[in-house]
Amino acid sequence: MKNKVSFFQSVGFKIILVYIFLLLITIELIGVYFDTELERNMESNFKSSIENRIQLLTYSLEEAFTKERTEGDPTLQQEVQTILSEFDSQDITELQVIDSEMRIIGTTSQFNENIIGKITTREDVQRLFSFQTQLPYRKTYDPETGTRTLVNTIPVFNQSDEIVGAVFVEASMEEVFNQLENITKIFMNGTLIALSITVVIGILVSRTITRPISEMRKQANVVAGGNFTKKVNVYAMDEIGQLANSFNHMTERLKESYAVTEDERRKLTSVLSNMNEGVIASNSEGKIILMNERAEEFIGQSFGKIEGQNILSLLGIEEEFTAVSDITSREPVLIDFSNDHKELLIKATFSGIYDEHERVSGFITVLNDVTEEERIEQERREFVANVSHELRTPLTTMRSYLEALTDGDTWKNPDIAPKFLGVTQNETERMIRLVNDLLQLSKLDNEENYLRKERVDFTDFFHSIIDRFEMNKYEQDLSFERQLPDKPHWVWIDKDKMTQVLYNVLSNAIKYSPDGGTITCKVDVKGKMLNVTVTDQGVGIPSDQVDRIFDRFYRVDKARSRKLGGTGLGLAIAREMIEAHDGKIWANSKEGQGTSITITLPVMHQKRGDA
Repeated sequence: MKNKVSFFQSVGFKIILVYIFLLLITIELIGVYFDTELERNMESNFKSSIENRIQLLTYSLEEAFTKERTEGDPTLQQEVQTILSEFDSQDITELQVIDSEMRIIGTTSQFNENIIGKITTREDVQRLFSFQTQLPYRKTYDPETGTRTLVNTIPVFNQSDEIVGAVFVEASMEEVFNQLENITKIFMNGTLIALSITVVIGILVSRTITRPISEMRKQANVVAGGNFTKKVNVYAMDEIGQLANSFNHMTERLKESYAVTEDERRKLTSVLSNMNEGVIASNSEGKIILMNERAEEFIGQSFGKIEGQNILSLLGIEEEFTAVSDITSREPVLIDFSNDHKELLIKATFSGIYDEHERVSGFITVLNDVTEEERIEQERREFVANVSHELRTPLTTMRSYLEALTDGDTWKNPDIAPKFLGVTQNETERMIRLVNDLLQLSKLDNEENYLRKERVDFTDFFHSIIDRFEMNKYEQDLSFERQLPDKPHWVWIDKDKMTQVLYNVLSNAIKYSPDGGTITCKVDVKGKMLNVTVTDQGVGIPSDQVDRIFDRFYRVDKARSRKLGGTGLGLAIAREMIEAHDGKIWANSKEGQGTSITITLPVMHQKRGDA
């Protein structure tokens, strides 16, 4: 993956946020404490300032209240008003002086002069005179104007410590809160500056952390792509530097492990590609995850098309196995993949793959082509059956005739006894021919029948073979047509073996030809091969059985073949011998129109001067 991480998702942004949050929390805590303490101190100082000034005022008022007055002296109200007019009323919005009868006798407010001489209605003043106790200063807030004031009622004592009057004080605290607000603004500006510096420092610090991490992330993507050559830079020997060193060490180890794994993979791929067996790997659920080329040939489909399919469904054995886990507990299964074009029998062997906990993590299916083995086994069974059948018939006949000869009457009969002995002799000769043919086939199969080849003019050789057959007397009225070249054609053959081949071919042509028929013997050369063809005008062979006449013990008309004394091995022996001469033999036939047997043999290079 190479998706780029956005800044707001990066570790650097998170580090900056952590720095900002830490600073904000710290400043917030400090600010709350600072603001609370500052407000308390400023209020305390403001109250102390007011108290000190009011104390001087009450001292002057005590003298005015306790002074004895004579004719012509100013009244208490005039003297109080004079004292108030001379009083420094900075930050004090209003002062009211009340006598012992709770009448207002003086005020500093020019707008409330009409209240002089009136009884005050303030609860603080009434409580002071009622309970003779001074209450502490208290703050008030006017929601209409938004102003905050400090109010209190201070008693005025005489020399006997009796309350003779009171001073109501109302002082505005707006200046205090304005100063506090200004200080808060300064603090906030300082906070913003500190945050800006913190962001810059956070970016620098985060880069020192995220730069190696970013390089390791890029390197991880490079390593994931199979490139192990690059390394991560180590900027310091701190934890991140140690992590970079560990990452580089891990890259080296991965490189070594990847090389070993790749080497093993190539070996495994080579082994799987060159195996004659098909191999299919599936997971624990039976879904196909690997297949070699040989298995693709057997199945007839590429791995890309069947990847992920169930192995049981693919092999067509889902009805035989209820679950994938059952396949390892069964013997190999024989599966028929034959179609109209070819015969294919596959033996499937299943084995499980187990993890370290002895649990099945997958399955390996090995496919073996046993078509040839099954064919050979079938031929072996047919061969044994045919040999048994071929021997049983003459033996049964001989036993019957011998049992009859043991009877005294039959033995003494001069007409029957010689006939029975003749049949027994014929059957014995038939068995001898059969055994000889079997021995010869056995030698050919075991390559014990060595060829004694010599240079032979096949034209002259074939003429001599045909001459032998023409000299013999046959019941049929047959004729031989020779289409042989006038010049010699030299071949490298074993004359005895080739004589036996031509004898078998011509004997079959004679046996199955009708009376008055013609047997055509033809020789020609095509390229480097000599073609020998023997054609009869017999009953022919059905088209579906032409290729089988060279199989051992195979007869088209079994009843007629046995009557003519054949063993069913002549053409099989002929094929083995022709193939030993690097040639080929085949048949062409149409039912009711005769049969042609064609033999090909390599032609020798002719020397100059050969006629």
